[in-house]
Amino acid sequence: MKIDDALIDHLSHLSRLKFEGSERENLKNDLRKIIEFLNQLNAVDTQEVEPLIFMSEEVNFLRKDEVLLEISKDEALKNAPKRDSDYFRVSKVKGKHNP
Repeated sequence: MKIDDALIDHLSHLSRLKFEGSERENLKNDLRKIIEFLNQLNAVDTQEVEPLIFMSEEVNFLRKDEVLLEISKDEALKNAPKRDSDYFRVSKVKGKHNP
């Protein structure tokens, strides 16, 4: 793959980003390194390697739900910037909710 200004212009257009000056040259160098690395990976013989489906032998490894620390309502509200008796007070949310 040829990495030139035309490719950078095309990628810039697709990503809606602007690359100029040293950014442009850095991007070209990074893309060359990426392509070189991918070519090295493609050269590795993986014919006898089975695909990896799971990262570990564990099946549905979940931790138990345990209450580790409880705080009272007063402790929770102690550092609230605004509160109204037993509740946090927040700014009104404006606009429509689109589900």
